[in-house]
Amino acid sequence: MASLPFTSAAPAPGIPPVGIIANPVSARDIRRIVANASNLQLADRVNIVLRALSTLAATGVPRVLMMPDRAGIRAMLSRHLQREQNLHHTFPRVDFLDMEPTSTVEDTFLAVRLLREAGVAAIIVLGGDGTHRAVVRELIAGTTNPAPIPIAGLSTGTNNAFPELRESSITGLAVGLYATNRLDAAQALAPNKLLEVSIGGSDGALRRDIALVDAAISTDRHPGARALWKPEGLHSVFLAFAEPQAIGLSSIGGLLHPVARDAPGGLSVRLAQDPARRRFGMLAPIAPGMVREIGVEQFQPMPAGQPFAVGLDAGVVALDGERELAFDVGERVTVTLRENAFFTVDIARCMGIAAAAGLFRLPS
Repeated sequence: MASLPFTSAAPAPGIPPVGIIANPVSARDIRRIVANASNLQLADRVNIVLRALSTLAATGVPRVLMMPDRAGIRAMLSRHLQREQNLHHTFPRVDFLDMEPTSTVEDTFLAVRLLREAGVAAIIVLGGDGTHRAVVRELIAGTTNPAPIPIAGLSTGTNNAFPELRESSITGLAVGLYATNRLDAAQALAPNKLLEVSIGGSDGALRRDIALVDAAISTDRHPGARALWKPEGLHSVFLAFAEPQAIGLSSIGGLLHPVARDAPGGLSVRLAQDPARRRFGMLAPIAPGMVREIGVEQFQPMPAGQPFAVGLDAGVVALDGERELAFDVGERVTVTLRENAFFTVDIARCMGIAAAAGLFRLPS
């Protein structure tokens, strides 16, 4: 495979590696059963990684660090890379992080820490909303500053409200343009919002977590499955952004009062289970192939930095579609929108700037 010439600039010396975190079991929750959602096989995930690796190599990225797993991605990818090497195809050197996989979210947390220590330029993430949330949560842990490493998402989950649908070949090109310093941060990166959830107890204990897209409050505390897919019991939904073409709980806001990813503020929606409090009803696709009626009591903008109190005595908080935090009587739950919390590689803008600058033109 030929490398791209990039006539307007040459790669900077000491090009940093790029990280890849591929969740081998994303998109395997209860919504696989109750809705007509697709499920990527292991071979599909490996092929997605291979296409990204190929285009990273074309931009001159010499090395990739990747999270190992016990589900088979590492073994299958290693076989494919050996085959490509035998065919004299150009790929970056791929090194798997020195860690023992546990097949839990702790793998993602540890991988992010190791990638940060290794000084990667960016992290390509294969997964759904939950995987991307775990990566960002670890990146911003212990700081109020923006995350130090940008991410580029590839959607392999269920609702995929956060990661945009992109061909991994193009994602690899865009990340490579940034990693090799052909595009700087001002050109390549876009700031992102998130939701900070805090639960304070009467004893002074404080629990915190984040959501990238939506934080939903439900009265259903014993569901039997982590994924939240039924509107019954929904009390309220807080949204960092709400796109009308989205699937999942964010579609409620997206079809009610859209809020763009790059727009200031978010949206708070109070749902109505009691017909007496119902202002109007609406339809929303809360899972792939699943459209349900939703009763709405009220909705209002969420300015950044302003805590919104949850008016429910006891319940559970679902973060990006999965139940994570239960709370009891006496605990105070607040949700706060935080802007400029982390950065993503803006794939479309990277490719547009590269095209305008003639970075893909061959010398005559």
